[in-house]
Amino acid sequence: MRFSPTLILYACCLSLILPACEHSGIYHVKTETVKIDSLQQIALLTTPFVKPVLYTNISGLEKLSGRQAKDVFISAILPSILVAKHEMDQRKKRVSFLLEQKSWSRDDSIFYHDLKARYNAKDIHDLIIRIGTLPSSIVLAQAAVESGWGTSRFFLKANNLFGVWSFNSNESRIMARQTREHKRIYLRSYPDVAQSIIDYFEILARSRSYKSLRIARLNTADVYELLPHLRNYSERRIRYTKQLKTIIVKNHLTVYDEYQIDPAYLMED
Repeated sequence: MRFSPTLILYACCLSLILPACEHSGIYHVKTETVKIDSLQQIALLTTPFVKPVLYTNISGLEKLSGRQAKDVFISAILPSILVAKHEMDQRKKRVSFLLEQKSWSRDDSIFYHDLKARYNAKDIHDLIIRIGTLPSSIVLAQAAVESGWGTSRFFLKANNLFGVWSFNSNESRIMARQTREHKRIYLRSYPDVAQSIIDYFEILARSRSYKSLRIARLNTADVYELLPHLRNYSERRIRYTKQLKTIIVKNHLTVYDEYQIDPAYLMED
């Protein structure tokens, strides 16, 4: 699907780039993609400034002790979360800039209309509301639950952190082992984990099920106030959000809400 900003994947590194525009403040992230042969290649997080490494081929976490496995999982996934959140932030900045302009360039118009369709937005004001993210602690907790702390087949085989289903035979996907009402289930396959997280944010932006979440995050960044608005993500509803809260508290995940991409890897367009 064609849209701007475009995600350009290189053999050794990836840069998230928004189309050129006449204003400053738009940055892309120079990331490095590492296909790991050993979990020891995953750099454990030691400072709040995170190098944007996109790890692929992550496997073997089930062989580590519980605490060690969780630390490695968080260290592998948080860089991708921050890259995805940066992408969302840059999209929102660009749209907010366009809102203030009296005239747009051709690239501006293409960017807006592609994004508006992608988000199922009614107009530019609705689009700004829909584009958004969540605290990293919530994303980590959901990633842990949905991927079994990085041990699920759809994570290992398809970089699918959140168990997102596929209904389009033309997109990259894998078949699930289980069926639903005797029908085959497919799950989306992504080139890397950051793409999976971007898709997750877009699902939260499009679906009517998360309208209250989109409104809530306009008024608060409090993790525990936002959690109840994710009840529709699972058939378990309230039990699901209670599980997320338990994981966040037990593993002190709110610490990671202050983590950010190392500024050395942000390049101004």
